[in-house]
Amino acid sequence: MTKRIFRSICLVAIAVFLASVGLFLCVLYDYFGNVQQRGLRTQTELAAQGVQTVGAEYFEGLSPKGYRISWINGDGSVLYDSEADFSEMENHLAREEIKEALESGYGESSRYSVTLMERTLYSAKRLPDGTVLRLSVAQSTLFTLLLGMTQPILLIIAIALGISFWLAHRLSKHITAPLNQLNLDDPLSGEGYDELSPLLRRIDAQQRQIRQQERELRQKQEEFEAVTENMAEGILLLNTKGMILGINRAAETLFGTTHACIGKHILAVNRSIEISELLSEIEKGVHTEKIIDLNGGKYQFAVSPVSESGNLSGAVLLMLDVTEKEQAEQMRREFTANVSHELKTPLHTIAGCAELLENGMVRPEDRARFYSQIRGEAGRMISLVEDIIRLSHLDEGADDMKRERVDLYELAVETAGSLSGEAESAGVSVSVDGESAMVDGIPQLLESIVYNLTDNAIKYNRQGGTVKVSVGHCPEGVRLLVSDTGIGIPKEFWERIFERFYRVDKSRSKELGGTGLGLSIVKHAARLHDAKIELQSVEGEGTTITVVFPEAEE
Repeated sequence: MTKRIFRSICLVAIAVFLASVGLFLCVLYDYFGNVQQRGLRTQTELAAQGVQTVGAEYFEGLSPKGYRISWINGDGSVLYDSEADFSEMENHLAREEIKEALESGYGESSRYSVTLMERTLYSAKRLPDGTVLRLSVAQSTLFTLLLGMTQPILLIIAIALGISFWLAHRLSKHITAPLNQLNLDDPLSGEGYDELSPLLRRIDAQQRQIRQQERELRQKQEEFEAVTENMAEGILLLNTKGMILGINRAAETLFGTTHACIGKHILAVNRSIEISELLSEIEKGVHTEKIIDLNGGKYQFAVSPVSESGNLSGAVLLMLDVTEKEQAEQMRREFTANVSHELKTPLHTIAGCAELLENGMVRPEDRARFYSQIRGEAGRMISLVEDIIRLSHLDEGADDMKRERVDLYELAVETAGSLSGEAESAGVSVSVDGESAMVDGIPQLLESIVYNLTDNAIKYNRQGGTVKVSVGHCPEGVRLLVSDTGIGIPKEFWERIFERFYRVDKSRSKELGGTGLGLSIVKHAARLHDAKIELQSVEGEGTTITVVFPEAEE
């Protein structure tokens, strides 16, 4: 600051001095020019009086010093010139001072010669006989005058600069001394200029405000980092050029990177075409959402532009895992298609039989068979609708169903007994063994689990096969085991048999009257009881399904 004040004072002093010198020279030059012009006019008047008195004889033996005398005729031709051969001179009628003298009796003008670097003053007077007498004198230009005064001016400038530098140095030190002694951490503690008191008070207030804002910003930053770092969703902060400004842990895991990616371009982290398309939308400043396959899952990328004062400053990229949602949507579509397909076949059968009966195209002895077929298809539709309603109820949580303590062994014995008729028809023997085991649950759903597992074990068994239902305790809780000696399930279908309407052998399932929803009901009911399902099966030898329930609390 001291140097700036020193330079400022010096520059001001030099500028004022040079301006003063320049102004003085201009004024002096203009003043002497006016004096010289008035003297020229006086000389012109005197010379005109002489020419008017004696005529051309006035010029004989005349040798004016410093002046040039010209006598011009009324038509512009030169009658006499003291410095040149007037017979060879050009016509002067177009000269400014001549024209003015012919019109008003007197004229003045000045012309600058670049070659001679001087200005010439002209004064012309019209004589009674119509001729014009003109006198001219050379006047040095301002630049010539300045060159002539160079030595004294340089001397004055040197003295002025020396004094200015000395005074500027002393004055700048004196001005900045109180400022250099200020304590900005405590601006009100020192003594300074009274004029600085409002500024110092403002600085003190702003410092207190800044400290408070700094604490608040640090707290908000810590809160923001705590929230974003523990979010399951990925967050990415980008500038308008696609450079990464911030990233949370979930986004790092998703992209397989670290915090070291901050400051790099997003395409250096992921070069997929979808990311490139999102980057182009960021540059347009529009909100965009796009589902992208990444790391074996589906993620919804939502790009929100960030504007500041109406100008795009960056974007926030939010990444949501929608794999389960997409799978649920796919399952819903498949469920709708499967329900439509399952209902269409019995409806067509019922409609066809009814149409034949209505038109009398069935023989009396065959009507019973058609009625039986209609009743069977209707029963199949009723079972299907009941299973769909039961599944929908389970999807909603079955909160309206009462929970109580249930002896799972007794429930298994009763359920197996209710299926004895079906087992006898299929030529399959069913046995139940184990011990009393109490479970906290919904009796209807527990019965549904045992019923569907046992019913499937009977339906998909072979003639003379066996079904074994076992209930007992295990380290994890209460175990329900249903095993059969049936056709078994190929291993590639293990993960899908609990899906709705999924059948390994579709033709046999329809022959046996299955709806394809039994195991799906088992899965949902087990989930409501926090139970785990295990499957073991060997194709052609049989299947074992184990359901482990949490044991009832005492």
